[in-house]
Amino acid sequence: MRFLGLAVAFTGVLALPASALTLPSNGQLSFDVVRKGKDIGDHSYKFSGHEAAFTVRVSTDVEVKVPLIRTTAYSFRHSSVETWKDGKLQNLKSKTDDDGEPHALSTTSKGALPASLWNDDIVRVGKLMNTIDGKVVNIRVADLGKERVQVKGGQIAAHHYRLSGGVERDLWYDENGNLARVAFKADDGSIVTYIRK
Repeated sequence: MRFLGLAVAFTGVLALPASALTLPSNGQLSFDVVRKGKDIGDHSYKFSGHEAAFTVRVSTDVEVKVPLIRTTAYSFRHSSVETWKDGKLQNLKSKTDDDGEPHALSTTSKGALPASLWNDDIVRVGKLMNTIDGKVVNIRVADLGKERVQVKGGQIAAHHYRLSGGVERDLWYDENGNLARVAFKADDGSIVTYIRK
């Protein structure tokens, strides 16, 4: 059983001003990955440096098991490092194991933000770069307004956007522009959600 939608999700660069890239105050964002009410893994971002020059380390570890027999139906492991300076992506390196299929990427800016989703700047551009294979895709963004969303610590105010086109995602960003929640449909029709810890 394949969950191709998971791979695209777990994985974008324009000359943006450094002030537009607001980093989380505690230097990290961590999420539980939930499918059909079950925690199937973790997704995290770790930031080092300052807004003018920083590094983002992205890590995803997901395993979908078949109920009862507990056999692994799908696994996905991804790690990437984004190096930013003065609001521009300098370099992106990633390694991915998509259910036994290996991928490696080392690239510079391709005129599109990386599809790592951590900052709401992606909703103001029309292209994203896949962080697994480096392909650039066109996206459309629908602004669905402000909502309250559930995170591990309770409900928070967030802004809801829907991406379509080359990437299909519902994204919620908190008042600081940091990722608060993600939802998308996997290939089998199930809904996968990132819930911020």
